[in-house]
Amino acid sequence: MSKRDYYEVLGVDKSATEREIKKAYKRLAMKYHPDRTQGDKAMEEKFKEVQEAHEMLTDSQKRAAYDQYGHAGVDPNRGGGGGQGGDFGDIFGDVFGDIFGGGRGGGGRQSRARQGSDLRYNLELSLEEAVRGKSVEIRVPTLVGCESCDGSGAKKGSSPTTCPTCHGQGQVQMRQGFFAVQQTCPTCSGRGKIISDPCKPCHGQGRVEKTKTLSVKVPAGVDTGDRIRLSGEGEAGEMGAPAGDLYVQVHVRDHKIFTREGNNLYCEVPLSFTRAALGGEIEVPTLEGKVKLKVTAETQTGKMFRLRNKGVKSVRSGSVGDLICKVVIETPVNLSTRQKELLDELEDSMGKGKDVAKNRPKESGFFDGVKKFFDDLTN
Repeated sequence: MSKRDYYEVLGVDKSATEREIKKAYKRLAMKYHPDRTQGDKAMEEKFKEVQEAHEMLTDSQKRAAYDQYGHAGVDPNRGGGGGQGGDFGDIFGDVFGDIFGGGRGGGGRQSRARQGSDLRYNLELSLEEAVRGKSVEIRVPTLVGCESCDGSGAKKGSSPTTCPTCHGQGQVQMRQGFFAVQQTCPTCSGRGKIISDPCKPCHGQGRVEKTKTLSVKVPAGVDTGDRIRLSGEGEAGEMGAPAGDLYVQVHVRDHKIFTREGNNLYCEVPLSFTRAALGGEIEVPTLEGKVKLKVTAETQTGKMFRLRNKGVKSVRSGSVGDLICKVVIETPVNLSTRQKELLDELEDSMGKGKDVAKNRPKESGFFDGVKKFFDDLTN
């Protein structure tokens, strides 16, 4: 049985943030957890499916590979991953620990400063730019580490101190009758440290708003929907934690002449009915310039001509697509008196009745079919 799409499993869009993915995972993990479903095998399989989707989509490298190549780009059977043999107890503790502010058991977990969020930048390119590749400069508003305090949030010359309430754990234990519930420390908000003398430029946050200018190398052959990952160029993490990544989302603008499908290019080529009837060479456009195309005699409108290796070079495999030209026969307009006379002479020369079939077989076949249709109606 083929695997379901990871985003579909979690019920989120492909543009979902890591926070949205984790939220969806927690909800589904609680719903399908074996401790709740009383040994229901179908629910257990769904739980494993949710685990696997969560693992893949919360790992930025695995998610990028999956977005680009689907299930073929990731290995869900690597040791302990993909929901194959994960420990239900540990997952149960993680899910409910996050909700109630702590894990199972009496001891609280060590709190960590949060990693910076991933960012997305939409990059528009012309077809020529996408096919050939280029380097572009982009400006991205983001949060960067404060230079004054080196991201610690404490005034230069001072440093954060261990929270006296939770003793650096980021959590405190509250007893309610027979139950002991872990909660986020109200003094340090779960960070485990407090800042007595905050840095003025960042107001103790360790991060400041800034617009960064970045150079992005766009590889040749990219297409709409492709993403370019810039590691560590997302938002700075809290209190010196690692930064997130920046994903440059590519969108290729429509072209006046060509339409792209995969690595192939398509275009419509207008052709006079005389050239279509007699055949010959015509000039057609490609992304590298004009080339000669040999049109066979008696060409009909809609016929496709393929020019090998005149399409797009694949950004992944390196193979080159083709240019496919669709011929559209153009009816002449604004005819002079003499031109009309010549066309009448041509029409007369082709004959009438049964003689039409020789030069215009489709027309003859059509009207023969119409005649038969009405004859059948009257009989």
